[in-house]
This record gives sequence, C-alpha cells and structure tokens, in this order.
Amino acid sequence: MLKYIWLNERKTILKQLPRTFKSAALLLHPFAQMPSGWEENIRENSYQHIYPSDEEILTMGKPVPWQKVMLNGGFNSPKEVALALITSIGAFTEKYRREDLADRLNLHLRPVFFYPTEDRTSVFLMDRLLKLMGSKRAKKLYFSNPISGDNGLLTINDTSSLDLCDLSGHELIVADENSDYAFMSLYDSFTTLLIAKDEHIEDIVQLMNCEGIICDQKTSVNWHMQ
Repeated sequence: MLKYIWLNERKTILKQLPRTFKSAALLLHPFAQMPSGWEENIRENSYQHIYPSDEEILTMGKPVPWQKVMLNGGFNSPKEVALALITSIGAFTEKYRREDLADRLNLHLRPVFFYPTEDRTSVFLMDRLLKLMGSKRAKKLYFSNPISGDNGLLTINDTSSLDLCDLSGHELIVADENSDYAFMSLYDSFTTLLIAKDEHIEDIVQLMNCEGIICDQKTSVNWHMQ
C-alpha cells in the first residue's frame, strides 16, 4: 500500500516521489458558486460564518476556475491567488503575508463565490479522479491516512465522490490497485497533488478538464513562493 508522502518544502516534489512515479501536478481546487440567496436563507445572524457542505457544493454548487477569479480580481497569476488565499487563512508568518492580495480577493469574491476547499481534496475533483483511477482497468482503490491510522480498500465502481470526501482528512493518499495514479491532500493548501507513472501528466490534467500546476524539476510544495 502506498504511504502518505511527507513532502519537504525545501526539496522539489519530483525528487520526493516513489521511484515508480514519473510525473506530478498540483490540481487547483475550484472556487464554489452557490445559488443566489443560498447563504441568506440559512444564516442565523450577521456574524455567523457560513460555508456549504460537500453535499451542498456537489448538488447545488458550480465550480469556478481560478482563471475566472484572476480575471475578475486583476490577478496576474495563480501564484498571486494562492498567496491571497493562504494569507486569508492565516497560514503565513508575517514576513510572507500578502494582505494586499488577500484584500483584493475578498473584495471581488463575496458574496458571489466561496473559497476553494482547504486542506483536503475538493469534491469538484473527486469524480474526475475516480474516472482517472479506473481508466487503466483498475477496479480497486487503496487509501491511507497516517494521522488517524485509517486505511483500506474501496471498489471504484461502488465509490462516490462523497464517499471519498468522507475519507478525505488533512493527510490522505489514495492510489489505484496498480499504482498507475495516486492523489494526495496537502495541509494549509488549496491544491491536491496528483502523481502518475506516465511522464505526460500535462495531457492527463487537460483530459480531466482541471486547472493545475505541472511540476518540473524545480517545483516544490511552496510553488506559490517560487
């Protein structure tokens, strides 16, 4: 069973992968757009923090790509969006905070869009990942969470996006039975690491219709700082 990869932020991602994997990409979690009036209908007071559940996002929400947020907010790159998001959740020390970017993001975001899923894989990506895992005739998935100690086996055809979300903790890795592909959640992040035996992961990300940062020999987990 493939174990969770504790990535060293000072080393490149590709150099830290198990030898059988040749390529990697950081999939960007989409922002979420909920139906008009959704938040007002469930808010009990003006101070209550409201965020939709995975089921609500899947059944009522629409994925919003980073490119659209970049266009609306005048961001120059996905790196600036990532810096704005991570600053907003307080995950940076004072030295690296970009309050200017965070303020710009929040000004142009709410009340229309909600932040992407943080720390764990977005429900918007789960169905695409399930299809990818079964694309080379794999029938089973292995999952492992090193913090809780939960690990096990799932049947791809009997597993839903919400089933995977229920497993998805802050540290979770999921691989197909042949280890052709695996994906892994990243803490304090709005991305999911996808790794593959295939060297042409850019084509895979395009076929999945996902936004992603294709990892080269210099890409680290702190890609937004590079």
